[in-house]
Amino acid sequence: MWRRTYLLLVLIRLWFALSPSYLHPDENFQGPEVIAGQIFSYPVRRTWEFTSDHPIRSVFPLWPVYGLPMLLLRWLWIGNGQDGEIPPIAVFWTLRVLMFLISFVLEDWALHELIPSPRHRRVAVLLVASSYVTWTYQTHTFSNSIETLVVAWSLVLIQRIADDQQQSSLMASTVLGIVAVFGIFNRITFPAFLLVPSLRLIPHFLKKPLSLAALVSAAALTTIIAIALDTAFYSSELITWAHLITKPVITPLNNFKYNSSTDNLAQHGLHPWYQHLLANLPQLLGPAAVLLFTQPHLSIRLYSAISGLAVLSFFQHQEARFLLPTVPLILSSVQLPKNKTVLRAWTASWVLFNLFFGILMGIYHQGGIVPGQVFMSKQPDATNAIWWKTYTPPIWLLNGKNEVLTTKDVMGLKGDALLQQLTQLATCDVPADRRNKEYLKEKNGTYLIAPASATWLDPYLPNKGLQGLRFREVWRYRKHLNLDDMDFGDDGIWNTLARVIGRRGLIAWRVTKSC
Repeated sequence: MWRRTYLLLVLIRLWFALSPSYLHPDENFQGPEVIAGQIFSYPVRRTWEFTSDHPIRSVFPLWPVYGLPMLLLRWLWIGNGQDGEIPPIAVFWTLRVLMFLISFVLEDWALHELIPSPRHRRVAVLLVASSYVTWTYQTHTFSNSIETLVVAWSLVLIQRIADDQQQSSLMASTVLGIVAVFGIFNRITFPAFLLVPSLRLIPHFLKKPLSLAALVSAAALTTIIAIALDTAFYSSELITWAHLITKPVITPLNNFKYNSSTDNLAQHGLHPWYQHLLANLPQLLGPAAVLLFTQPHLSIRLYSAISGLAVLSFFQHQEARFLLPTVPLILSSVQLPKNKTVLRAWTASWVLFNLFFGILMGIYHQGGIVPGQVFMSKQPDATNAIWWKTYTPPIWLLNGKNEVLTTKDVMGLKGDALLQQLTQLATCDVPADRRNKEYLKEKNGTYLIAPASATWLDPYLPNKGLQGLRFREVWRYRKHLNLDDMDFGDDGIWNTLARVIGRRGLIAWRVTKSC
């Protein structure tokens, strides 16, 4: 029975991986968009993290995770006699399938390695596989999703080294050194999850210092390679050994310095120290958070989650996705209620919780942005695109269209200022007898992409006269919710929910004016 249930959950995970929800801009701008610009001819947008004088993002972990699959895809594309560049949306879906595969294989495999009891293992695997976090966040291209896998496999390697049942501790130590450096260059929060588990290695290294030497040597060599790769990426000229020694680009150090400044963190939002514990963790775990406090199963996994949670709580900028590595660790460290009535009630709440958040985050959350960019890439007249009240759209999906299309993200702009921008950019209206698709033959076109819930636009949309702007709806995507457009203070709770949910969807208008 549990095998059939597990197979069903794997298929659900795949289905969510192939849904175009957009959880956070970082899933594109901190990974795929950067590497796509290196491998393909797509014009891309590099964020401040890659363009500042002291860049804080390393490309070292991006190449094996995203670069190699892109290179393989390009090789297969060319090998099959295809002409031209690979459509970016094909690369996008390839990476989503890849994230599904490595989550399905590596995360579940790690749980099998870490949990010795077959009965406990089955429960843990099912809990992780049925979590909406696994369906959504883990199938998206987040550095946090990669960190989750690196933490899990670091625990596996620590366990193998500490158990020392075979003559394999030397190899495990070498691999741990490589994986640990990879994890640090991926996210500087990674060591927080190993503070307590790594204590298990002290007796082993005291007894077998050769294993420690292997770990340190592998870590040192990997660090040199990572720094060299980052230095070459951020340098405008070919690097030499002298350049590498005198002016190395050490992105984890830059990242740590940046995040140690309260002024820097204030630009992204400051939170109280208990934000992770009282808000973010329950948001990720739902009913399982109750079991964490009432029926925990003490293990190296739980200690890892606690150490990570404690360290991350010291940083004042706290987002729920920072805690992704704790989710499989905690779900595999709780015990289900033994009372059958309580168990049924808990199971029902667990299923409802994950179905709700799975559909919300995996389908509707900013779900129209990726399809919207695909639509814009096919508009021959598009030269200006204004995105209002949405997340920043990934321009690498425009398939070369961004050579002539200027994309502006004005998410928080006031309505009056938006109209001023549109008035400046709007093209002349075509005659009435040419308005049915004939506008696509124009050389220039201005588009506004905004959620249907943006009621501020309503008075301007019906305008068909000679004065003012005219909005022609040319595209609509229904499965889109803008949760950042909640205005409970002015509209009240019910009216806000009715507007955001009842008028869900993303719309593209072609904006013109009389000339």
